[in-house]
Amino acid sequence: MLSMDPSAFVPHVAIFPFPAQGHVNSMLKVAQLLSLSNFHVSFLVTVDTHDRLLNHTDVLSRFGSEFHLQALPGGISLDEMNTRDGVGKLYDSVNTIAKPFLREFLAESPVTCVIADGILSMVADVAEEINLPIIYFRTISACAFWSYFSIPELLQAGELPLKGNGMDITLTKVKGMEDFLRGRDLPSFCRVSDLTSADFRLLSTETRQTPRARGLILNTFEDLEGPILSQIRTVCPNVYTIGPVHAHLKARLATKCTSSNSLWQEDESCINWLDTQPPKSVLYVSFGSIAGVTKEELLEFWYGLVNSDQNFLWVMRADLIIGQEGKHEIPVELEQGTKARGYMADWVPQEKVLAHRAIGGFLTHSGWNSTLESIVEGVPMICWPRFADQQVNSRFIGEVWKMGLDIKDTCDRDIIGKSIRNLMEKRRGEFLQRTEQMASMARRTVNEGGSSYINLDRLIQDIRLMCLPLKQT
Repeated sequence: MLSMDPSAFVPHVAIFPFPAQGHVNSMLKVAQLLSLSNFHVSFLVTVDTHDRLLNHTDVLSRFGSEFHLQALPGGISLDEMNTRDGVGKLYDSVNTIAKPFLREFLAESPVTCVIADGILSMVADVAEEINLPIIYFRTISACAFWSYFSIPELLQAGELPLKGNGMDITLTKVKGMEDFLRGRDLPSFCRVSDLTSADFRLLSTETRQTPRARGLILNTFEDLEGPILSQIRTVCPNVYTIGPVHAHLKARLATKCTSSNSLWQEDESCINWLDTQPPKSVLYVSFGSIAGVTKEELLEFWYGLVNSDQNFLWVMRADLIIGQEGKHEIPVELEQGTKARGYMADWVPQEKVLAHRAIGGFLTHSGWNSTLESIVEGVPMICWPRFADQQVNSRFIGEVWKMGLDIKDTCDRDIIGKSIRNLMEKRRGEFLQRTEQMASMARRTVNEGGSSYINLDRLIQDIRLMCLPLKQT
C-alpha cells in the first residue's frame, strides 16, 4: 500500500480577520507566508477594507492567482470603533451580516481549514456545523491573551470589578504575572464597575472559547513571552508561535522590505526628512490607526515634545482629535518648535520608519504590531496605551522586558518631556542595550532553526495533513 505524501496536496485556507487595521495587517502577512508554501488562500474582508487594500496596496499582484480577496456583504461599519462598546457593536454587525454569507461560502468552497481571528467564535460555529477544522489566530500578545483568559478567575477572587485604589493593587489571579500586574495594567475593558459593558463581556467570553480550535497561532516568539506561553499551553496545548510575522515574512522572502498592508495612503516624504537627521536622534510618535486624543491631550503631548528639545516625527492622522475636524489654531511656540525640530505626516510607512538609522525612540500607543515592529528594529519605547491589549503590553515593555517607559494614565507635558529626555539621552545606553539584545533574538527566531521558523513549518505540515483522506475502517 502506497503512503500518501502530504506535500502532494494543495490546501485551501479561508482566513477571516476581525475588520480593523491591525488585525487585517498581521493576518494578511500570515496569508502571504502560507502562499509561499503554494497554499490557496481566500481572505475575507469588509467591502471598505477590500476597496482600501486594492487602492493603497499591491495585494493582488503580490500574491498571484492562488489568492482570492473576498468581500463580505455590505453594511459592516467601523465608524463606532472609538465609542463606548464600539468593538461589541462591530462584532454584532459582523455576526449578523457575515455569518450567513460565511456559512454559504464555506459550504460551496473546497476549503481545507479556516484560520479565524480569535475573537470571532461565530466562525467556529459555522466551521463546526460542516465539520471543517478551525485554527484561531490572536493578533494580540500572549500576555494580553492570558490576561483576557484569566478574567473569570479575577471575578471569582473579587479582584474585578476594580474598587477604590484597585488600579494600583497587584493582582494575584493571573498566573505568571502575580508579582507585577496591577489593576491599571489589565485590558482597558476591565475598567468598568458594573461589568455590563458589551466590550468587556465580548472579549472575556470569546477568549475562553479558544480551546475549541485545533490550534492557536500567536504573533510572538518564545524568547519574548516564554513564561506566559507555558501558562497558555495548560489550556491550549497546540500553540504555534510564528512571530514576529512581519520579520518572518521578510526572512522567508529574503528581503529587507515587504509590501505594505496599510488601509491608508502612506506619506513617503518623511523618509527624505529622516535622511537628513543624525543617527538615533529622532523620536517617532504614533498612536496607531484607531486611538484618538482630546485637544487638551494633544496639546500636552505637543508641548512635551517641543520642550524636550528632541527631533521628532509625528503621525498626525486627520481623525486623531476626538470630536473635531479641520485645522485648529496652533500656539506660536509650538509652531516654531515643530518647524525647528519636527516633521508631521498624516500616515507613514511605519516598518520603514522604525528601521531608519535616524530613529532613536518610539512614543507609542503600545498596539501589538507597533510593539513587535519596534522590538525587531531595536527601538526603545515610551508607552501611552489607550485601550484593549495596550495596557498589558505597556506594563511588560516597562517592567518585564525593560525596553522603555510606561507612562499610562498620565498626560502632563512635564512628565512627557522628562520621559522623552530619559529615553533619548539620560538612559539611552541602558535601553538600547536591552532592545538590541531582544532584536537579535527576534531575528534569530524567524530564520532557519529558530523556534518561530520551526513552528511555521509545523503549522504548514499540520494543514497539509488535513487534506489527507480519512482511513476507511
